[in-house]
Amino acid sequence: MSEDNNSNNIPSHINETSRSPNNKILSPFDDVFEFGTSDPFTSNENRSQQEHQNKSNVRTGSSKSEGTDRDLSSDSPQEKNDVHSFTKTPMLGEDMAKFESVEIFENSDSKDVSTQDLNQSTRGDMNEVKRMRFATLRDKTHSKNLGVDRSRTMKWAQQNIKKAFQDEKNIDEAEDAARRNRSSELRSVYFNLPLPNDMKDEDGKPIMNYSRNKIRTTKYTPLSFFPKNIFNQFKNFANVYFLILIILGAFQIFGVPNAGLAAVPLIVIVILTAIKDGFEDSRRTILDMEVNNTKTHILDGMENDNVPFDNVSLWRKFKKANTRLMMQFFQFLSEHFTATGKEARKDRKLKEMRMKRAGGKDLPRNSLDSYQSYRPSADYTRPSYDMIRPSLEYDNNTINYGDKTNSNATILDPNLPLRPECKFKKNYWKNVRVGDIVRVHNNDEIPADLIILSTSDNDGGCYVETKNLDGETNLKVRQSLKCSSNVKTSRDITRTKFWLESEGPHSNLYLYQGNLKWIESDTNTYHNEPISINNMLLRGCTLRNTKWAMGVVLFTGDDTKIMLNSGITPTKKSRISRELNLSVLFNFVFLFCLCFVAGIINGVYYSRKPESRDFFEFGTIAGKPATNGFVSFWVALILYQSLVPISLYISIEIIKTAQAIFIYLDVMLYNTKLDYPCTPKSWNISDDLGQIEYIFSDKTGTLTQNVMEFKKCTINGVSYGRAYTEALAGLRKRQGIDVEEEGQREREAIRIDREEMINKLESISNNSQFDPERLTFVSKEYANDLDGASGDIQQKCCSHFMLALGLCHTVLVEKNEQDPNKLELQAQSPDEAALVTTSRDVGFSLIDNKKNIIVLEIQGVQKEFEVLNILEFNSTRKRMSCIIKLPAKDANSNPTVLLICKGADSIIYSRLDTTKNEESLLEKTALHLEQYATEGLRTLCVAQREISWTEYMAWSEKYNVAAEALVDREAELDKVSELIERDLILLGGTAIEDKLQDGVPDSIALLAEAGIKLWVLTGDKVETAINIGFSCNVLNTDMELLVIKAEGDDVQDLGDNPESIVLNLTSKYLHEKFGLSGTEEDLENAKNDHSVPKNDFAVIIDGEALKIALTGPEMRRNFLLLCKNCKAVLCCRVSPSQKAAVVKLVKQSLDVMTLAIGDGSNDVAMIQSADVGVGIAGEEGRQAVMCSDFAIGQFRYLTRLLLVHGRWCYKRLAEMIPQFFYKNLIFTMTLFWYGVHNDFDGSYLFEFTYLTFYNLAFTSVPVILLGVLDQDVSDKISLIVPELYRSGILRKDWNQTKFLWYMFDGLYQSAICYFFPYLVYRRNMIVTNNGLGLDHRFYVGVPVTGIAVISCNMYILMGQKRWDWFTGLFIILSIAVYFGWTGIWSSSLNSYEFFKSADRVYSTPSFWAVLVIGIFFCILPRFTFNSVQQMINPTDVDVVKEMWANGAYDNYPENYDPTDPEQKKIKRDDYMIGDNMFEGEYNPQDAVGGDSAMESRDSVIVEEIPMDSYDKSARDQDQDIRWVPSVSSDVTGRAPMKSMDSWVEGRRSMNQSRVRTSLDRTRESMLASNQLDNRYSVERARVSLDLPGLTQAANLMKKSSRS
Repeated sequence: MSEDNNSNNIPSHINETSRSPNNKILSPFDDVFEFGTSDPFTSNENRSQQEHQNKSNVRTGSSKSEGTDRDLSSDSPQEKNDVHSFTKTPMLGEDMAKFESVEIFENSDSKDVSTQDLNQSTRGDMNEVKRMRFATLRDKTHSKNLGVDRSRTMKWAQQNIKKAFQDEKNIDEAEDAARRNRSSELRSVYFNLPLPNDMKDEDGKPIMNYSRNKIRTTKYTPLSFFPKNIFNQFKNFANVYFLILIILGAFQIFGVPNAGLAAVPLIVIVILTAIKDGFEDSRRTILDMEVNNTKTHILDGMENDNVPFDNVSLWRKFKKANTRLMMQFFQFLSEHFTATGKEARKDRKLKEMRMKRAGGKDLPRNSLDSYQSYRPSADYTRPSYDMIRPSLEYDNNTINYGDKTNSNATILDPNLPLRPECKFKKNYWKNVRVGDIVRVHNNDEIPADLIILSTSDNDGGCYVETKNLDGETNLKVRQSLKCSSNVKTSRDITRTKFWLESEGPHSNLYLYQGNLKWIESDTNTYHNEPISINNMLLRGCTLRNTKWAMGVVLFTGDDTKIMLNSGITPTKKSRISRELNLSVLFNFVFLFCLCFVAGIINGVYYSRKPESRDFFEFGTIAGKPATNGFVSFWVALILYQSLVPISLYISIEIIKTAQAIFIYLDVMLYNTKLDYPCTPKSWNISDDLGQIEYIFSDKTGTLTQNVMEFKKCTINGVSYGRAYTEALAGLRKRQGIDVEEEGQREREAIRIDREEMINKLESISNNSQFDPERLTFVSKEYANDLDGASGDIQQKCCSHFMLALGLCHTVLVEKNEQDPNKLELQAQSPDEAALVTTSRDVGFSLIDNKKNIIVLEIQGVQKEFEVLNILEFNSTRKRMSCIIKLPAKDANSNPTVLLICKGADSIIYSRLDTTKNEESLLEKTALHLEQYATEGLRTLCVAQREISWTEYMAWSEKYNVAAEALVDREAELDKVSELIERDLILLGGTAIEDKLQDGVPDSIALLAEAGIKLWVLTGDKVETAINIGFSCNVLNTDMELLVIKAEGDDVQDLGDNPESIVLNLTSKYLHEKFGLSGTEEDLENAKNDHSVPKNDFAVIIDGEALKIALTGPEMRRNFLLLCKNCKAVLCCRVSPSQKAAVVKLVKQSLDVMTLAIGDGSNDVAMIQSADVGVGIAGEEGRQAVMCSDFAIGQFRYLTRLLLVHGRWCYKRLAEMIPQFFYKNLIFTMTLFWYGVHNDFDGSYLFEFTYLTFYNLAFTSVPVILLGVLDQDVSDKISLIVPELYRSGILRKDWNQTKFLWYMFDGLYQSAICYFFPYLVYRRNMIVTNNGLGLDHRFYVGVPVTGIAVISCNMYILMGQKRWDWFTGLFIILSIAVYFGWTGIWSSSLNSYEFFKSADRVYSTPSFWAVLVIGIFFCILPRFTFNSVQQMINPTDVDVVKEMWANGAYDNYPENYDPTDPEQKKIKRDDYMIGDNMFEGEYNPQDAVGGDSAMESRDSVIVEEIPMDSYDKSARDQDQDIRWVPSVSSDVTGRAPMKSMDSWVEGRRSMNQSRVRTSLDRTRESMLASNQLDNRYSVERARVSLDLPGLTQAANLMKKSSRS
């Protein structure tokens, strides 16, 4: 090579810049930041395009590599920009190999001035550019320095992103955003290449310090538990206060008799709290260990220079030793004290003995690292994949690398030597490092974020299940890089050299950009292939239907997307606990006043001269009066310390622990299918469950099962299928129909039809894949027509329709594990699985789906179909097509092509051929689809087109060119697809039910009656969310849907940009619908309004508009006010961070209690942001469960959790806390009254043991039992009358007013307790029969204590709503302990002055007299008040309890649960609830979608026609169907209809005012002949703007006419 080219020789390293081609610093984290320039990354709308790569490219074999090739010997400065990379092309020939760093300017001026500097070539003076390493740096001691990088990221965001942090409330949120978005921290990963010099330290070791793959979701470690837990406990000021008092009590000057005994309560509290916290955290620890010790396959034998060698320091060894000892201790306890542990110990011993006898070969690590590893891959006997694939072990002579000059370049280098010692070996997840090559096998979870190099599929594709990320069980396609798709074995990977250039870690699950680069050694050619999210396997996903996938590790541990979305586990505190601080503060002020008075009086007393004390005391303790007063202040503080009761905190901990246990043991919350009870994760917020006003719910996996069932279809204008959906039941319920009776009748009819259909299908053909148990499409009419009952034409239409469903898909098949003769379908979406399953059930079974061949079993005969192309579905196209090659009719003719297209009804109708489709058929199908949508079903249209071979070949050339495009490939493919997906002929439509979880509509209805508002936040598209909204009765057809969107033809006149459009839309809705202007005053009024909206409006908003709505104070305020005044809110296409932002907006702006519920990792941010987070432990992954506060098996359990347990917990604590303050105030204030007579010298009125036992034994148990067991009403009534829950929302049971009344009551009773005995003994100093006096202060303290103890326990009994023998027994025992202890302790010589006091006091009648009279006067005021209030102004609970006593609820069985589908629903009688019965102006009918006071402006007509009217058997027999409605006009508020004739007349008269269209005539004809379900066919929701989720026949026909 010439000397001129020496500078272009292959360097050891590569230079890269950190700038985009337009020199703007970019970030892909568009969920949080708003870009000042155009977003270079894919928008949310194109997300589906990224998720689904076009498989037809592979099938046609015409797709070329996406990479960019360049001959290095011809490089010039003008060729350095690579448009396919998010960074500049590397500059060759330089000494340093690192990213060219970007100057971080301190102000905008300097940034603008220096913009030109950023454009200079890398050949320029490198010293003029400030260098910044984007990886986390580490010094020689390998200590982390995270603060620098975080601050740099913050500066980068502030300077380069418009309004980056304007919405952050505090620095913690800003830092959390920076932690989640570190995309600017670019990283390079090298494989089989040395690191550049600037990526090494002075010793030649890597300077990068990437996160370890070992994760920790716990709050504590065994080593940090004690100091961290103690520190957290003493953040509570009350604990610090008690600690100070204990320290003061250790000095004798303050006169504490026993300082050690005084410290016992605080020690017990700290220990018990630590045990509870440790137990809560132990489960997370075990789960972390199971995950970290899961096994995977890592390439061994190749050095990974990207990370330093893991030298374990002494500190880490010490931590590991502590962890190991701790876990061995737990294991010892489990194996010796639990039944399961004992069995596990036996098995472990037997296994060790067997392995010892076998010579100890292949023993797994028997240490902490293998403790409780649950993964199936942890079986060490599983052979290596390299061993069982001998066919892949080829050498250099057998490799065919192809032509090196073509564009399909490969990273395989045949010049590199074989390294047979390199093999994949099993290792733990925690040992996976950045730069490792990992191979994942089928059904294994992904250990880290990987770039896919190759898979077992020849096309390089693989399927992953993302249920741990987003809760969806449908499979998603991921594609390996084209340049590495032929790397199949460990030997292949050793023959490669490449490096990755990647953006930094961020939490966006749908975006990633990077590059894989390599240099071909033979031709000295540089290659680059872009990497997108479709080329990644994210940690937490599961590999499915793929034997193996190989990838290079890019992000590990806390840098992975699943961990960045998880966030830091927050420490939550209940609302009552937060408000308790105000009560404690009041008591502190009151205590200070008492101590101050005591100090002043005592100081004044010692300043008086002369006094009798001068003859009895030898000076004073402090010497001076002022000093005596100061000391007396602290003495009084110790004396009156019970005003801030230390026992209150331990009592609350005991109560909340018991409440958590009761929740866990509730069999009504136990899910049998999953074997999962309701599991409290945070025990200290159970009372918050009783104050929830807003619930934010995910859709997929939370409200739905993510299971689709084919229910109905329309073929050739004929509707087939019978179903009784949840949306239909809700609609009928609003019409006043008894849906329970109607539903039972319909389900029985469906069962009969199902049996007839199964028998008919079995008689038609021998379908090997038919499973009657899984049949969801029930239509005996279809089975008959398939057999020719309605003629040959309809028979062919039915057959061809199902054949089209069996061909147009991307479903794969695999053998059933239990029955190899049966095939299981694996689809990318549950909708597609439902369609193919139904076609299989009716005789068109999918047998195999090869590379370009689909094998179907049609009525028992197998046939092959050749697939030419698959035009994939995405969110922009909203359709997919399959192009099938049809054989030629004879040898001389060309074959033909059949295009089958299925998609959204509006999309298909707009592409129909108006000349070849009969208008009547289109109208009938449109009306059927409209009816299906009204039932809450997801509609889909199917059409086809026959194409000549010549036309197809011409189109195919254009398609191949688009498939090879390197820029905007997806857009080019869409344009080409438009050319062929036109002039379609309609075949029919389908209706699929997105199966709800059991009891979801009933649960939502009950929660609404309780005054709880439900908002749905989902990442799904608008159409899907609306269908589910109708199905679960969040939406109904009486509502007007207020659509908020940022773009569209119908909103162009509202603004010039998306921000102004959204602002004007929300302002318009607020003013027109609610008469609000969106001011601060409106927001303040909204905070005080907790009623359920009484209108019929719902808000529908997508992710783009929501992003705008959450920016700026005015925008947020308008959006919040609009949503608060609507019955329902659906936020669609929202990201995890947007979910959390909505929750925070409502929680902080309205000062309400919020609850978030979800099941996937995309719900974690929302769950952690809410006051209470609930995770669904369903079949769709349990990532949310690990970060939640409560875990349940199904959504319907949330109803019982809130309305029963939450309400009980709230009411119990709301009564227990003021009772506790009250009883302590009584006892403490008697000491203060006594101080009046001894000048506050600090002497005790009671014997010292009374001070300890008063809170420990005399009064503690009854008040704790009140907080644990009290029930104002039973669980059955709590569910029957959910309106009782509203007292928690309105905060009527716990507030500071109630607290002050209890304190006043305690102050009054303390005066009775002290002054009644004082007045008895004051005059005559009563003596006993033996002549011994009772003039000792301890003797006076006996009746004072007696009155206080008995009065407190009786007062607690009055506060209890439920009296039973158990609580009554403990009240009696508590009183008995007082009398018993006085007698026992006074009999001991150790009682000193108290000796024989019981004998003296109990023997005097005056003691018993003052005891009875004192108790009577203590209880009388409260008893009188309660009695009068119950008679004059009873509460809702009083009324319900009286109704219960009168037998109003006797017809409900015990353990009645209205959300349980297995239980019979019992209708609540109308007389049970009056309009003014419950507090607040609240009408429960408004919460469940009842008739609104605001009538529809469109005069929507609702017909109330019984189900019997739509009887196909009657239609088939040509019977005259006439009826009288079963619902009277008194119930429905509408006039009953007499017959079908009168109904038709009504329709005709209504239409006389406007021109009747062909569609109207078709509708009337179909209604008259019962081809349409005439119960609801004209009822439809109103929308403010165009909405893609609503199917309306008129709109479909308009689209058809336009096409």
